[in-house]
Amino acid sequence: MDEIGKRKKDHLDIITTGFAGYEKTAGFERYDFIHDALPEVDYDEISCETRFLNRWFSFPLFISSMTGGHHDATPVNAIIAAFCEQYNLPFGVGSQRIMLGDPSTRKSFSVVRDEAPSAFIASNIGGAQLADGIEKAQVDLLIESIRADAIIVHLNPLQELRQKHGDRRFSGIREGIRSLVQEVQVPVIVKETGAGLSEGVISQLIDCGVAAVDVAGAGGTSWGKVENIRNKSDNRHFTDDWGIPTVDCILASSEAVQSKCELIASGGIRGSEDIAKSLCMGAVIAATAQPVVKAIHNGGYDGLEALFKSWEEDFRTILCLLGCERPTDLDMIHLRRVQSR
Repeated sequence: MDEIGKRKKDHLDIITTGFAGYEKTAGFERYDFIHDALPEVDYDEISCETRFLNRWFSFPLFISSMTGGHHDATPVNAIIAAFCEQYNLPFGVGSQRIMLGDPSTRKSFSVVRDEAPSAFIASNIGGAQLADGIEKAQVDLLIESIRADAIIVHLNPLQELRQKHGDRRFSGIREGIRSLVQEVQVPVIVKETGAGLSEGVISQLIDCGVAAVDVAGAGGTSWGKVENIRNKSDNRHFTDDWGIPTVDCILASSEAVQSKCELIASGGIRGSEDIAKSLCMGAVIAATAQPVVKAIHNGGYDGLEALFKSWEEDFRTILCLLGCERPTDLDMIHLRRVQSR
């Protein structure tokens, strides 16, 4: 296994331990739902269907990018793909950069289309690779290898700076994104990897013409901490808790986004309450990875299915108790700020 493959395996192992989380929270506990004692809705008539990038999905959950590039990831990706095919959910593979140098890793990615012939699947490349001037033929390979419906560009300067031999050149990424939007025929989604997108950065991405942004705020997995663990350091580093909490990202950016692109909420999404609050705050869909990978690690497909069904039931209950018939009914009017003690 080469260095990139080993790194990807380490990442998967570390996040399932639960030891790489932020000390700061995503911020969802700052808000509480406003209970509606006269909901005037019938529970059995509630729909969880969500429209994202001109396509309907059964539930407002995007299974976020994390896996691929080594043999241990192949069965994980296969389970996620089969599950998303069954339940009509969108998902994205992990960074496909390794494919460009090691063709033997392609199966860990291409398996997703074998298992999910009709599901919405997003390809994935790092912003740093765009800055290096990735060739269009290489981008086409990433997309065609999984017949991708979209391509994700992940931004991870924090992780790269904490990673041994990580990228140190970040100039040119913005123009690389702009060029990618113009070159490819599928929507471009740009996401952080857990440290958050500020309102200013989102405005720049909108100017580049991206179709969606994923705020991926602080409060979930800390990739600074992941790399610190990989470096076998027992000392806490300030970057372990570096980043903008997810709630702050959503609230600051929802007005800037408006109808210009679609907003994905991720970073510490750990249940249906977080999903519902994200949608109240302006997100179109929420995304998560760690709970999914952990569920698969502990129980395979059945573990993931059990997790999803519990989230779906809880989400329907939340909608009913707020007097909402569908996710698009959720709004800030359903939340109140919790008074700090």
